[in-house]
Amino acid sequence: MVDFGGILKEWRGIRRMSQLDLALTAEVSSRHISFLETGRAKASRDMALRLGEELQMPLDMRNQLLLSAGLAPAYGSAPISAEDRAPLQQAVDWMLERHAPFPALAIDHHWVLQGMNPPAAALLAASGLQLGDSLIEALIENQQLRSSLVNLDEVEALILHRLRSELASAGKDAVLAGAVARLQRRVGSQGWQGPGEMPAVIPTHYRFNGVDLKLFSTLSQFTSTGDVAMSELRLELMFPADAASKETLLSLFSGSA
Repeated sequence: MVDFGGILKEWRGIRRMSQLDLALTAEVSSRHISFLETGRAKASRDMALRLGEELQMPLDMRNQLLLSAGLAPAYGSAPISAEDRAPLQQAVDWMLERHAPFPALAIDHHWVLQGMNPPAAALLAASGLQLGDSLIEALIENQQLRSSLVNLDEVEALILHRLRSELASAGKDAVLAGAVARLQRRVGSQGWQGPGEMPAVIPTHYRFNGVDLKLFSTLSQFTSTGDVAMSELRLELMFPADAASKETLLSLFSGSA
């Protein structure tokens, strides 16, 4: 296991903060930060939690920081079916169900499908995607999905931009970094290829089995939970981008609402 000082220094580098920068935000002396990194000082639980917060470390990394200091983890990582997580899971289920007849997904931080409502299940069934499958892997390798995306080049460029943002927020993540590298090879160096600046909304255009849909997405996630898995869960709610798509979804899935 990497020691406390090593983790602290690594994440300070990831966030591009000097010892003085971190000291000022954490309201301690830069000398104390230096001593923590070299092992001349031992972090208290309060200090470890404060530094994790100031460095915007993901909850699982904050747990690792605490463990490296010989302290107990602060954030739960029990299975998602745990009884004390039931209210959060019920909230996820409620949002997915109530979003019908429009598609909605629940994905984890690696874009693995954790839940979906019937319209989303029907949308992805054409590509053979099920719970537990990776949307990133599908976008890169699943030919059924790729062939159903009319504006595949736009979608790839947008997903690459999103993955880069998520990787920057995570600080370090081998899965996301690998996905960025693989998708970058497909997109090339040009990125967004549309005319002029990137539009405010670029819908994903699906066409499969005689169904034609243009959808855009919004993302939601839990920001006030101490649970690692739930903090990493994202709800992707899809909306019709035009009247024709709305009518199609209403006619196909009005019974799911």
